[in-house]
Amino acid sequence: MQWTKLNEQTVYANRWFSVNLADVELPDGRHLDHFLIRLRPVAVATVVNEANEVLLLWRHRFITDSWGWELAAGVVEDGEDIAVAAARELEEETGWRPGPLRHLMSVEPSNGLTDARHHVYWTDEAEYVGHPVDDFESDRREWVPLKLVPDMVARGEVPAANMAAALLLLHHLRLGQDALS
Repeated sequence: MQWTKLNEQTVYANRWFSVNLADVELPDGRHLDHFLIRLRPVAVATVVNEANEVLLLWRHRFITDSWGWELAAGVVEDGEDIAVAAARELEEETGWRPGPLRHLMSVEPSNGLTDARHHVYWTDEAEYVGHPVDDFESDRREWVPLKLVPDMVARGEVPAANMAAALLLLHHLRLGQDALS
């Protein structure tokens, strides 16, 4: 059953997002007004070291008034390559300059409301270049054992769904069946 967008108009826009109103036709011919938020792509990155520890940020999100573990992330600038943006965000937010990044996954965290796409990258090589430029992004940055990730997600310590999915996939890729022993 496919919904058909007949038209769409912008209600509000700024450099980060736009709020649009669409006229949508349902399969039975009825129409509904549907608000949607159009967002720029988001680049996400982390490092997994030789000890199978993942670099995470502990931060507060004022919108939900919650604390949790996250990966470095930010908006892709106009004309910027997504992997380059991921590397930039990782260095700005953690102080670690990544080696070659590998694409881990791309997800749409809320595709019933937004067109947001989050592109997650990771590396197993990084060089510490100093205190993070954007240290206001997090309370602290820590190397956390990947083996702890499933329990952290289950306890709600990784509240963002895209971050939880990426960390669980990294856990699987790096630890696989060994993690179940």
